[in-house]
Amino acid sequence: MTAFPERRLRRLRATPALRRLVAEHDLTPRRLVLPVFVKEGIDAPQPIASMPGVAQHPLDGLPAVVEAAAAAGLGGVMLFGVPEHRDAVGSGATAQDGILNRAIAVAARAAAGRLTVQADLCLDEFTDHGHCGLLAADGSVDNDATLEVYGRMAVAQAAAGADILGLSGMMDGQVAAVRAALDAAGRTDVALLAYAAKYASAFYGPFRDAVESTLDGDRRTYQLDAANGREGVQEALVDADEGADIVMVKPAGPYLDVLARVAEVSPVPVWAYQVSGEYALVEHAAAAGLIDRDRAIAETLIGIRRAGAETILTYWAIEVAQRLRGGEESA
Repeated sequence: MTAFPERRLRRLRATPALRRLVAEHDLTPRRLVLPVFVKEGIDAPQPIASMPGVAQHPLDGLPAVVEAAAAAGLGGVMLFGVPEHRDAVGSGATAQDGILNRAIAVAARAAAGRLTVQADLCLDEFTDHGHCGLLAADGSVDNDATLEVYGRMAVAQAAAGADILGLSGMMDGQVAAVRAALDAAGRTDVALLAYAAKYASAFYGPFRDAVESTLDGDRRTYQLDAANGREGVQEALVDADEGADIVMVKPAGPYLDVLARVAEVSPVPVWAYQVSGEYALVEHAAAAGLIDRDRAIAETLIGIRRAGAETILTYWAIEVAQRLRGGEESA
């Protein structure tokens, strides 16, 4: 007599309707945030060669980007500024007329409360040496001197209209310093997103094209070592203790184990950033006919959600949100 299986787990996979009904995790537009590059001195979008489909935007083109993001139902936009001029102390980051602060104001008006306006709080886009902080006489990054500048950046970004500040510099004490500066300025309403477990990664390569990075060397003295998972969890807990409203793991795909461990213990929401290299790998592989592009995008995103991210920063945010609204399966 033929022995038939006692458990038939395939029953719940039989149709799209059944799969949707029993899905343990899903994607929704509100869980997606679009990174946006705003470049000073251009009058039309400039495509980024290493990131097909992504462009640097002129300031006067930003309202259209925000409108598209809001119409797609996204949770927010994360703004990065690309200035015409840089100096050793990143003075454009704190200037009221700096490109990022102007972009925040434009985006806030365009968003009109329909989504959150988030701003990158780091010096790397504004320094001529490309590091995320001020340099000491010996060429090292001066952690504590940088914190004072971060505080002034935070107050300027809050004044421009940012809802959430993305602290991406990986300086020790940055969350406490920025929270103190904002509170002293009466801006207790502005939320802090700590890039808590941010790893020194090869997957940032295309992003450096996008912001026209001037970095010579690397950031291994302040970003995390890829070999260390426990340290990433520790960083997230420290940032939460210092007052972070949200903590983030970056990159997402290569660090899903860290993301899962942080999500298990974090007292605050946990986000992840699907970075430029993750995006570019899929786009270039799909262009070469090696993978199914749409399925690969969906699979990478649902994997990040499954690992514990409540919100994901991704360059596919608008496209994926539109597909989700059309009723397509997540993966």
